Amino acid sequence: MVNTKIKEATQQAHQQLEKTVVLQLKSVRSNADYANVLKNFYAYFHAVEQAIAPYINSGNLPDMAERRNSSYIKKDIEELGGDINVLPIAQAPQISNTLQAFGALYVLEGSIMGGPYIVQMLQKYGMDKGFNFFSGYGADSGKMWQSFTTVLNSLPQTEAEERIILEAADETFTRFGHVFETAAAS
Repeated sequence: MVNTKIKEATQQAHQQLEKTVVLQLKSVRSNADYANVLKNFYAYFHAVEQAIAPYINSGNLPDMAERRNSSYIKKDIEELGGDINVLPIAQAPQISNTLQAFGALYVLEGSIMGGPYIVQMLQKYGMDKGFNFFSGYGADSGKMWQSFTTVLNSLPQTEAEERIILEAADETFTRFGHVFETAAAS
């Protein structure tokens, strides 16, 4: 199954991203701090959503309209008293076909699975709002992930097509990490 292969192939990039994100989340001590971290998520998710939009729709992912998106992050930023007027630079991976788009969406959708842990961490640091995005699909998160991976796993017909998906997912993780690294350096 391609979703398992993605997980294995992107392990290093995923772990590096996770380490970078967790370090920033651990430094959150105020609504403003949290809103600034969310700006990284918003900038990148919004860029990736625009890149995949021509290739993923309800025709190839029936529940696409029900999936959470960067508007949830924007809502959280605003709930925390922030805005999206000034965002970090975020460069989406190069997406020129449906396979690459699904590889990129794997990263966005997969972020839902870690959301409950992030909410717990933030609550430990005193945050009590701004969890629309990290709450994912609530009790339906597992079902929505399964729905996505079922479609994803049905796409590649050859090893070359699998490789296209894997490379897009890896690049998506890597570029997501760049947003956080650049923001931390500034």
